Amino acid sequence: MDLENQQRVKDAAEKYGNENVVVILGAAEAEAAGLAAETVTAGDPTYAGPLAGVQLGLEVYHILEPQIKDEVDPEVFDEQVGMMEMVLDVDAISEEMNTIREQYTKY
Repeated sequence: MDLENQQRVKDAAEKYGNENVVVILGAAEAEAAGLAAETVTAGDPTYAGPLAGVQLGLEVYHILEPQIKDEVDPEVFDEQVGMMEMVLDVDAISEEMNTIREQYTKY
């Protein structure tokens, strides 16, 4: 997650409260999604950005997870994300996201 997006997430958490912020990711690989998820929950593991050492504990999901997919209009989902769903390893991404949530999510 780039430094600009880290700052956006941090600002949103400060403005609305950590318990009211949900981060939705769209990374193409499980490892990248996990790294971004860890950043918004446990803090930037590279210690380079605004979330270095900041444990927000936010709820975080990938757009392809059923918890999010089921909330999106099916036509919009298919148009915007459908192709991604067909070519990515959704199970690996979901497993990685579940692992991060179990370890670090507080809300």
